[in-house]
Amino acid sequence: MTQIIFYFFGAMLLLSATMVVVIKNPIHAALFLVLSFFSSAAVWLLLNAEFLAIVLVLVYVGAVMVLFLFVVMMLDINLTTLREGFARYFPLGIVIALSMAITMGLVVGSDYFATATYKQVSTTTTISNTELLGRAIYTDYLYQFEIAGAILLVAIIAAISLSMSKSKITKSIHPTEQVNVKKEDRLRVVKMKTENKEG
Repeated sequence: MTQIIFYFFGAMLLLSATMVVVIKNPIHAALFLVLSFFSSAAVWLLLNAEFLAIVLVLVYVGAVMVLFLFVVMMLDINLTTLREGFARYFPLGIVIALSMAITMGLVVGSDYFATATYKQVSTTTTISNTELLGRAIYTDYLYQFEIAGAILLVAIIAAISLSMSKSKITKSIHPTEQVNVKKEDRLRVVKMKTENKEG
């Protein structure tokens, strides 16, 4: 029964992740991303990683995706401009996707996950998985964790700089421009020929 549930949520995760990339409507893509988050949370529950599943649902589905949907629905996104460079960058995207798939296959297929230390830690019952996760992040993978934090900081700075560089259309009033306005700037006299209607 556990394998049936795992394959069901795994297939749902693959389908929803594919629909996030393929679908054209950004709101539908965000909803499919929420479904993929729920599916991966269910898979983590089957792997006895309750903390990761709860954090994924609470943080990503409850906060990040709600904010993302709010921004997408409030902004007027022009989809034609977003799709302009799709055909040009499609081969590069295929190369990056294949390289990531090969890298993930090499990492998962390696003998690192079958070491004796992993088996010894995973069979302990006195330590919770939250404490094991904290020990793994801040001891074994400390440099990787700091590098990921630096990359996220660079991404935040890049997003802020990109949003500030765009010219924004505002309807604010400038008092100095209103004072310096002349009547020729606001009023235009148009001369027209008079028409006489007979009869």
